Amino acid sequence: MRTRIFAIALAVLVAISASTGASAGQQKLPLYEVYAVKFASAPYGVKNLVAGVTDDRSIDIAFTVWVVRGGGKTILVDAGFYRDKFIQQWKPRDYVKPSDAVQAALGIKPEQVTDIIVSHSHWDHMDGVDLFPKANIHIQKAEYEYYIGPAGEVLHRGGADALDAKMMAGLKTVKLVNGDAQEILPGITAYIGGKHTYESQFVAVNTRKGIVVLASDNAYLYENLEKHLAIAQTVDAASNLEAQTRMLKLAASPSLVVPGHDPEVFVRFPKPGKGVARID
Repeated sequence: MRTRIFAIALAVLVAISASTGASAGQQKLPLYEVYAVKFASAPYGVKNLVAGVTDDRSIDIAFTVWVVRGGGKTILVDAGFYRDKFIQQWKPRDYVKPSDAVQAALGIKPEQVTDIIVSHSHWDHMDGVDLFPKANIHIQKAEYEYYIGPAGEVLHRGGADALDAKMMAGLKTVKLVNGDAQEILPGITAYIGGKHTYESQFVAVNTRKGIVVLASDNAYLYENLEKHLAIAQTVDAASNLEAQTRMLKLAASPSLVVPGHDPEVFVRFPKPGKGVARID
């Protein structure tokens, strides 16, 4: 009898141990690599980026896409732009098509990109999504439905360009993110941003250094974050400042909150260089 009871108890312990181990394994999140890849630049007035600035300072803003790799996925946060309309309007310096920039920097072919997280619907962040033919496109539901109609028409100004609205409506891989703090992939969470557009979002990524926050245009420059100044182009400055505060709390350290257009990113994270910065 004692032998039988011991055998049953041992079996129960083994089952509990296996269950606990499986649970722990399920909870283990991928550790992603995060890179900023600059594909163009253009001079731009700081007063158009940082609320309250009145001087005439200008910087060469960095047009950037962010590459996130890990867990069997190759993800972009934002996809840049490539249509001739925007190139002619902005005449960017040192322009490289985003898909070519990513391949040259990290050897990633366009068809290898599995997912693109679009922070918001402006042309310099969304125009390039169709350069990556196999990617699932993740954008906030409220953002998409506010700016883009079912036939690809522009519903409200201030968001998607007409060319991009039509393009997005024609894609079958658009996945709408329904609200705040949504885990898009294991270890990658989207948060509602600071009203740069109707429902912009920023992204938190699990890395070897802890959480890296990719702010995109919810914080244009380090000056926004370090001086606690709203972006100049927001429909709600108070909301933007709240979002910036939240980013700083979510990140493993303030240095791991990455603004959307600051060329200083490539100074603070100098390796591997030549317009590529490894953040994590």
